Amino acid sequence: MPRQAVFLDRDGVLNAAHHVDGIPRPPAGPDQVRVLPGVAEACARLRGAQFLLIVATNQPDVARGAQNRDGVEQINESLRAQVPLDDFFVCYHDDADECSCRKPRPGLLLEAAKRWDIDLTRSYMVGDRWRDVEAGSGAGCRTILVGGVHERVECNPDHVTESLIGAADWILSRAQLELDP
Repeated sequence: MPRQAVFLDRDGVLNAAHHVDGIPRPPAGPDQVRVLPGVAEACARLRGAQFLLIVATNQPDVARGAQNRDGVEQINESLRAQVPLDDFFVCYHDDADECSCRKPRPGLLLEAAKRWDIDLTRSYMVGDRWRDVEAGSGAGCRTILVGGVHERVECNPDHVTESLIGAADWILSRAQLELDP
């Protein structure tokens, strides 16, 4: 039977983004990874409800030459050591590459669904940007905007909350409703 998943954006949802000139940036290395308050608890609760926890993240700094794949993987491993996560799907491209994996396209979620046998219609995408919401919608997931860097007001998530704890509460209440119609 296909599984349910919660897809999670990385920077700004799981770990704190670093702001440079007012622009949110990913950590430069594993020593800069700061898990946001409540993230480990929210992930443990979701995992306890049998959701797969899969990170789907754009990391265009690799294409731009400001970071390398090994650096991104070290950051991911630092995060995995602190939070119960099942897998990472990373797009290393920039917009000009027009790849299918860069959010707002749903490629990362579709790839994860294939690898993990995930029912996307019973799954969720949690992100802090319009790109995350669009990728989740495009894959057929329910979507949650957390905190939100509202770059594009046309984004229409299924739910808006201030933290991953709020997202987990909403997801778990929806899952319970599906069990007890």
